[in-house]
Amino acid sequence: MTRSSEAGLGAMIRTWRERLPPSAAALPVGRARRAPGLRREELADLAGVSVDYVVRLEQGRARTPSAQVVASLARALQLTTAERDHLYRLAHLVPPADGLISDHIPPGVHRVLTRLGDVAVAVFAADWQLVWWNRSWAALLGDPSSSPRQLRNFARDRFPVGGGPAHLARWPVTEQDSSATDAAVVSDLRRATGRFPHDIRLAELIRSLEAGNERFAELWAAGTVAAHREDRKTIEHPSVGPVAVDCDVLSDGDSELKIVIMTAVPGSADETKLRLAAIGGPPAPGTPEPFVPA
Repeated sequence: MTRSSEAGLGAMIRTWRERLPPSAAALPVGRARRAPGLRREELADLAGVSVDYVVRLEQGRARTPSAQVVASLARALQLTTAERDHLYRLAHLVPPADGLISDHIPPGVHRVLTRLGDVAVAVFAADWQLVWWNRSWAALLGDPSSSPRQLRNFARDRFPVGGGPAHLARWPVTEQDSSATDAAVVSDLRRATGRFPHDIRLAELIRSLEAGNERFAELWAAGTVAAHREDRKTIEHPSVGPVAVDCDVLSDGDSELKIVIMTAVPGSADETKLRLAAIGGPPAPGTPEPFVPA
């Protein structure tokens, strides 16, 4: 690796950091900012890396960021697909190939997410891997940041293998029709195999669930193809009590990102509980960041 390529990596990260206003990442603007963009500390928080590592990257002293770190930086910096691929190449990594599941969130989707206010929302990849969530989501369901990244998957929680705790919801969640939800998730994964037939992560997920969860194997063998679009859930929240919410799933085009939005009936007691939960924040140790990369 040459010095010029290292400088190019650090210079581009700094350029992208300084162009992204805090408001675009749902961060307070504050009065003491000397530059309009993100601070290094804010980028570090959003990307899930240390401040020192961001400094070393920008100064060209960190030479080999992993693909996982590069992906997190691309999401935190809200890069376009072309910019994301350029970041990978500057880090001497191969950009994600077409036809594989992408965890990247386009800038336009980021804009919509930040303008939803205190609505509880999360973004999942096509294989139901959690890639992003906001503070209200963590306040409603519990903060997933303490779980290993690879286990933050809705299908894994839905069809556990070998026991263990759930990694996305910290307290009980029930649906109006649990069987229909199970079938919808399995059908969604089957649909993803047709869209991303060569994705290794998806193939390994299905192989693991089929071998380790009898319910999943039964539904997978049924061969149903559909999509998971809406649901009605009750969350047993430890601070505000049971909260009934509508769960709607929107899809983002070819990447098939799943934008999951939790809302309550306007004017209802559940809406009040939802707001109280958001104000109180996650009833768990630690303070979540406004935007947390998965």
